Order: sequence, then C-alpha cells, then structure tokens
Amino acid sequence: MAYGPGDIDIRKVQLTGGSTYTLSLPKPWVDEMGLSPRDGVRVDWRPSGALRLSSISKSDKQQKRVSIDADSLPVDSLHDHLMGAYLAGVDHIIIKFLSTSERKFRKQIRRFLRNTRGFEIMEESESSVELLCLLNAAEMPLNASINRMYSQLSSLVRDIASVIDGDEITLLEDADERESEVDALSYLVERQVSIALDMHVVATSLKLGRNQAVEYSNLARALERMMDHALIMANLVKTAESTNVELSKPPITQLPVWQQAIKQLMINIRVRNSHEIEESRHLLKAAQNNLTQYEEELMKNKKFARSTLLDFKISESIRRLCAYARDFGEILLNIKLYDEMIIER
Repeated sequence: MAYGPGDIDIRKVQLTGGSTYTLSLPKPWVDEMGLSPRDGVRVDWRPSGALRLSSISKSDKQQKRVSIDADSLPVDSLHDHLMGAYLAGVDHIIIKFLSTSERKFRKQIRRFLRNTRGFEIMEESESSVELLCLLNAAEMPLNASINRMYSQLSSLVRDIASVIDGDEITLLEDADERESEVDALSYLVERQVSIALDMHVVATSLKLGRNQAVEYSNLARALERMMDHALIMANLVKTAESTNVELSKPPITQLPVWQQAIKQLMINIRVRNSHEIEESRHLLKAAQNNLTQYEEELMKNKKFARSTLLDFKISESIRRLCAYARDFGEILLNIKLYDEMIIER
C-alpha cells in the first residue's frame, strides 16, 4: 500500500456496472488531499500514457520555504546560497545572523535582489531578513524572457558596430546594465524550469513538457553566454582609443553574419523550419572557420602590437558568439524533433 510520497503500490482495475472501470485511491493520499466522497479529482492523460491525479479543491500553490543561518556559512557565500535557493524554486527565504554581522550580510542580500526577479524584503530586523517571491512562475511565458534576452543582446551588438563606425561611445555606457538584465532573465528561466519540473500545474500553464522546459533553459544559457562575449567586445571597443578597428576589416566583417543568423534562429523558436535552422548553422560555422584562420594569421605576426592583440580578442569573442549561436540552433532542432516524435505502443 502507498503510505506516502515516493511509495509505489499496484492496484487492480475493477469493472462496475458492466461498462465502468474503477480504481480505488490510497486512503493516506485521500486524507492528505483533504478529499471527501463526491469531491472532484482531476485526471491528466500524459503523452507517455500515464495518468496523473490531482485534487481540484486543494490549492496547487505550494510555498517552498528555507531558513539560512548566515553566520554558519563559509565566508562571503551567502549570495551563492541565496541564488541556489532562487534557482531551486524557493518562495520564502528566512536569513538569520548575529546583529554584529548585519552590515556584511545585508550587502550580499542587496546583491541577490539586484541579480534576481520577483523577490522583495517582507520583514527585517537587526538579526534577520525575510524575503518573499511575489512573481508567479506560471504567469510569465518563457518565450517572453528569451525574447527580452535576445533584444538586449542584439541591441548591444548593434551599438558596438555603431561605435566602431564612428558613433558616440556613450552608446555603450549601459553595457554592464544590459548584461546584468540578461543574467537576471537567465536565472528567472532556470527558476521557472525548476518549478515546472516539480509542479505539473506550472508546466501546464507554461504549455511546456519536461523535455521542452529543459531545452528552453539551454536556450537561455546560450543567450547568456553570448551576452558575456558581447560585453567583452563592448569593453574592448570602449578602451580601443585610436586603434584601427573598422567594420570593413576582419574580424568585424563576420559580425553581420552572426547578426543575421541569430535573428533567423530566433524566428525559428516559433516557426521551427529545419532548412532555415541548418542554413543559419552552416553560415555560423563558416564564420567560425574564417575567424580561426584570421587568428592563425595574427599569431604568425612576430610583432604582436597592441592593435593586433585587440583584433585577436575581438575575433575570439565573435567566434564564441558564432559557436553559442550554433548551439542555439541545435537546441531548436532538438525541440522540433521531440515535438514531431510519435510514440507507438
């Protein structure tokens, strides 16, 4: 008999009235769900063939809480533990510490609030802080986060090209802020995916299966890594001064290839055209090869001047942009083939 979560029980199907099949429910589960005779039970027929039962009357919202003793943690690790709780889907975080340690821990808490979405301070004292997430994981579609990440990434790369072409350097003043927003959105997607894997109601609301949810997390990770290299390029361009970085010269000439390819791949999150995805991936591979060849030529130059080093670093970042964009395309193909898969019994 199934007495609690994780237990497995085998029950026999009964034929009632000559046309109705019934299956008895474990009494501990009925008691846990607070069910009474004639109460409704939702039955979901999963693609795998399994049936999933859940109480209609019982709230699907489960608050996950964790309490952290900050003074017992390794030095400067409170932020990392808070991020771990965030990504695990925790809704309520209680942080306790000695009043003499308040200042150093509050600094890490403020950093956590800047790096995430949805958490606010609900109560605080000299020895504790309570954080509560006000953002419902089921209310924000993953596509919205992915599109916003792409928007920030593409706008930064566009501004980098504009500055190289002679525009004002002030276009890149907020590059760090844009990169921070992409990081925060990436964390949000990972949090939503974690919650969706635990709570089928969230997955249903987001219209995602488990496989799709994991792949969307991979899409967000690829965009976040591309943004890291876009920020590196922005900082290089800001400190380039009078070096000869030009749009018409390598390695910058490969940047439009990436821009066109990632734009086409973003369209195919919805369209999922195999030919367009593969065409974009081939273009990116060609750009990678061209950049690798360019870097090898630079390395042959015995006089490795400052401008040469700058070109090499920019080339490496563009090559990484292409590599992660190719991964992005591969993930789209994984999603497409999973959706087209037919399960036969």
